[in-house]
Amino acid sequence: MEASSIAMTLTLPYTKTQSFQILNRPISPFNKPGPTFKPQRHRNHFPTITAAISRGRKEETVDTVREQLENCYLLAGINYKGFTVKQFQELRKTLPETTKLIVAKNTLVYKALEGTQWETLKPCMKGMNVWLFVHTEEIPSAIKPYRDFQKEKKLEDNDFTGAVFEGKFYGPDEFKKLETLPTRAEIYSTLLGSLKSPASALVGTLQAPARELVLVLKAYVKKLEEEAAAAAQ
Repeated sequence: MEASSIAMTLTLPYTKTQSFQILNRPISPFNKPGPTFKPQRHRNHFPTITAAISRGRKEETVDTVREQLENCYLLAGINYKGFTVKQFQELRKTLPETTKLIVAKNTLVYKALEGTQWETLKPCMKGMNVWLFVHTEEIPSAIKPYRDFQKEKKLEDNDFTGAVFEGKFYGPDEFKKLETLPTRAEIYSTLLGSLKSPASALVGTLQAPARELVLVLKAYVKKLEEEAAAAAQ
C-alpha cells in the first residue's frame, strides 16, 4: 500500500519544465494574428484656445487705440525697427504725461482708425511702427522729447513715418510745420499785441488758420476770466 502510493506520486510529478513548455507553445504560421490594440490619442484642443485668446488680445488692442483717440490732437507713427527694450523704456520716461506711446500692429491700428478723421494715416501702415498719441494742443512740446531722444541716441533711421493733425496727413518731410506751430504763449502774446495795435493787425490775426484763431479766442477768454476773478477779490 505504501509502495503503490509512492509509485503514484512519482508517476505524476509537476515540474516547472512542463509548465514552461505549455505556456510557450510555438505559434502556428497558419493562424492569423489577432488585431493589434492601439491606444487612441485624444486630439489636442489647445490651438483653438490659443486662437481665442489671440483674438481677444487683438480686440483689446483695437479698443485701446480707440480710447486713445478720444481728446487726441495728433497721432504719429515712429519707425522703431532696431529699438532695444532698454531704449524703449528710456523713451517712455522722457515723454510728458500728455502723450501716450503704444506698440501695436499696423492692421489693428488701422482697424481702429477706419471711418474716422484719423484714417488718413494709412500711408504709415507699413514697416514697424510705434504710435504716439498727443493729448494736448501744444504739439511742438509734445514732439520735442522724441526729437531730443533721437539725437541723443543717434537714431537717425528711427524717424517719424507720418502724422495726422486736424484730419490732414503730414509726411516725414512735413514735420517741420508741426514742430514750428506757435505755442499757446506765443498766440497769447500775438493776441495782446493785436488788441493794442491798429485794426489792420487784428484783422491779420483773425485771418490766421482756424486752430490759431481758436487758441487766440481761448486765450482772450481766459484773460477776461482772470481779470474778473481778480476784480471780485
